[in-house]
Amino acid sequence: MNALVALCHFCELHGPRTLFCTEAVHPPSPSPPQPGSAIPGDRDREADREGEGLTMRANSSATQRADMCEGCRSLPASHPGFVSVDSETGIRYLSHQHPRQPQLFSVVRQACVRSLSCEVCPGREGPIFFGDEQHGFVFSHTFFIKDSLARGFQRWYSIVVVAMDRIYLINSWPFLLRHLRQTIQSLQDTALKVFDNEQCVCPQRAVRMNSAFSPAVFPHQRSGNAARSLTSLTQHPNLWASLHSSFSWLLKACGSRLTEKLLEGAPTEDTLVLIERQTEQEEERSGWDGAEGGGSNPQPSQSESVQPKDFQFDDGRQEDLLGPKFKSLRHLRQVLGANDFRQLAWHVLMGNQVIWRGADPGLIQSAFNVLKALLPVGCVRAVLYSPHYEEAYRCNFLALSSDEPWPYVTPLPLFLSFSIYLPEFSMLVDVLNVERGCVNPVSDDDILSLYHEFFLNVSFSWFVFLSGPTLLNKIEVALSNENLSVEVVSLCLLCLKEEWMNKVKVLFKFSKVDGRGKEDTQKVLALLGATGPGEEDNVRLLKFWMTGLSKLYKSHLMTAVRGGERTLSQ
Repeated sequence: MNALVALCHFCELHGPRTLFCTEAVHPPSPSPPQPGSAIPGDRDREADREGEGLTMRANSSATQRADMCEGCRSLPASHPGFVSVDSETGIRYLSHQHPRQPQLFSVVRQACVRSLSCEVCPGREGPIFFGDEQHGFVFSHTFFIKDSLARGFQRWYSIVVVAMDRIYLINSWPFLLRHLRQTIQSLQDTALKVFDNEQCVCPQRAVRMNSAFSPAVFPHQRSGNAARSLTSLTQHPNLWASLHSSFSWLLKACGSRLTEKLLEGAPTEDTLVLIERQTEQEEERSGWDGAEGGGSNPQPSQSESVQPKDFQFDDGRQEDLLGPKFKSLRHLRQVLGANDFRQLAWHVLMGNQVIWRGADPGLIQSAFNVLKALLPVGCVRAVLYSPHYEEAYRCNFLALSSDEPWPYVTPLPLFLSFSIYLPEFSMLVDVLNVERGCVNPVSDDDILSLYHEFFLNVSFSWFVFLSGPTLLNKIEVALSNENLSVEVVSLCLLCLKEEWMNKVKVLFKFSKVDGRGKEDTQKVLALLGATGPGEEDNVRLLKFWMTGLSKLYKSHLMTAVRGGERTLSQ
């Protein structure tokens, strides 16, 4: 964490003072050594000597401005301070009375003065936040320490955390408050025990009430009582070493709990849909837990025993399945051939039901895992390893499992058997022969050679496409370009999906939310580039992809429209 923690004290003779400071020093970025340059060990020792020199200069300058009493001093000027090194990151945590850099000295000094004089929270004890871009932002927690010889029997201290990142510091407020309160409570409890012991020996309240008061001799009467150090107030022999450990851990832990993440624009629709599905699954689990706690244990019916399951959450099972597998869309295209792959991709993009039937679940699941990249997450509804046929409205990806080889596979309904001659609505792929139990090949060439030992029966191989949607044509261009790697093709496909999802959002807003007519919708389609060759397929694709929009996006549009209507009516 790029911050600094300091313990401050309001001295009755010299005002606000910095007692102890801990800062994090990051290791320098590695650079190739130049001829005649010092080795890294020498540079570290020189940096240490330079830091010590800066500390000594800061201490000497502060001493020249005003003499420091015992209450204003934590470590003597000759003390080297405390150093802790994080073995994982190489960050060094340095502790001394003042920061090692002169620029930080003035920043901490101003934070100390403001925390103990200008910025006061209600009750004078508690957390407060202040600062600006020039001098940094400060999280300050003020507190009192009991002292039998002090004015009012207590002394005023504060712990400040100084950082330049305002958002980071505000987000760390609960963490800092919780752990700083533990440190403060420990100091107060230790000092309270010393205070009680001193009061038992010599009650100062009675002594002060019985002594004569004179403004002229008041400073002489207090002779040195205002100069008690925190070490004497707590009787803790290793107080500063303990504070160094506490502050160092605070900087490390606070820096580890929050990490920066680069967000390239707003979250995609796929991300929103995944979040919504995760929330729904958690609610369903909590509902089942509540039902079990209430003594009821409902059993799902046979029709509900196999629920549509998104295969993207089942990737771990694929690794346990033996046999050949499809590795990418390009690999699937090489196995099926360009024509059959185009038919399969067309059905997937149009939202038709794609049925794979065979006795090798690993092969079928790998096919679904690569085909899912063609659709938005919200458009994917899959049922894996089903012993019977599922209706098209429940899933657009269906894997019919069977332990028997073809043709003794799971039969299809009668209406679907006749509909194979209407290839516009569904597609069936039968895995006719697969060598069971073979291990995964090493290279794609070996994988491809294995697939020549069996064949896939695509039921609609005679269906001829005239043009197809524009998106399918672009996908085929990317897959057929051998100069593009599989990773580049995946990124290209991601960009194409985002482009068409933006078109889907515009069409949804224009047609569904605003309720425009057919003529205006046609103008919007022309503006989106969805007219011309393949216009029918483009419109069908856009309408199907509307089902993949997140509920959050749809509700946001509807709320915005209703809010605009109320504004116009008012």
